[in-house]
Amino acid sequence: MKNIFEQLTDLLKKDERLVSQDGVLLKNQTQELARKNDPALIKLLLSDKAVKQHFFFEVEKTLIFDKEKFIRFISNKQFLPDSYTAFKNKIGLTAGDEYVSENKEVVLAWPYKDCILEGGMTKEDQKRDEIFYNETLAPDDINRLLDAKVFTNFKRIGIEKGTASAKASAVKEHKLDGFNRDEKGTIKDNLIIKGNNLLALASLKKEFAGKVKLIYIDSPYNTYLYKGLPPGAIGNPGLDALTAAITPTKTPYLYYLSDVRGNMHYAVTHDEHVRNKEKYLR
Repeated sequence: MKNIFEQLTDLLKKDERLVSQDGVLLKNQTQELARKNDPALIKLLLSDKAVKQHFFFEVEKTLIFDKEKFIRFISNKQFLPDSYTAFKNKIGLTAGDEYVSENKEVVLAWPYKDCILEGGMTKEDQKRDEIFYNETLAPDDINRLLDAKVFTNFKRIGIEKGTASAKASAVKEHKLDGFNRDEKGTIKDNLIIKGNNLLALASLKKEFAGKVKLIYIDSPYNTYLYKGLPPGAIGNPGLDALTAAITPTKTPYLYYLSDVRGNMHYAVTHDEHVRNKEKYLR
């Protein structure tokens, strides 16, 4: 089975404008046609289901060509060897998708900023190395990651049918003979799933979306429950946060809160802070 790189290569070679006399794909020509929203190129990309899935998104039943994502994909070494790797191993100052030498508007760019993080979420995974799937470099891995999974080793824990006792001693593990479902066929049982919580939720989405009353995730990142630092990073700061930390504004305020509308209210003393809580959070 071909991956997305091979599929796109074969597809683009069907357009004579994009291939040199030696049979090599012309990167610059492909990018230029993409920037111009060339109708023939877009029609070609739409003809392949997998390519269409990766480079188009739907808005109000209208397909939109993700031109920037397509150009980034074309620019990668893994796709065309004569190009630089845009996100995998380069950190620097960029403006949009161009580095500062090409643009005067500057933002701080981090590696893997366009990634899906697999992330181990169980206690057994606390010491594991996190896996990053870059949307440009590893779309096939992302598809496999988000595909519905098969759950195994089902067990039922509860009071067996025909047992009247409600004591804790009567709650036992016994053979699963099928799920209890309502008249619409939806599973009514409470489910305890051991494994990667995020993958489990993705797999349960089709049947339970909009129907589940409560999902509790026993995550090692829950610092209310588990003392100390979490096993991995929670989030990366943006440029505004870094700038504020380096050059903090001098103020007399020691307390602050955010009201229901997102407005900030500051206070110098604790008593003033309590009054703000009474005024804005009640």
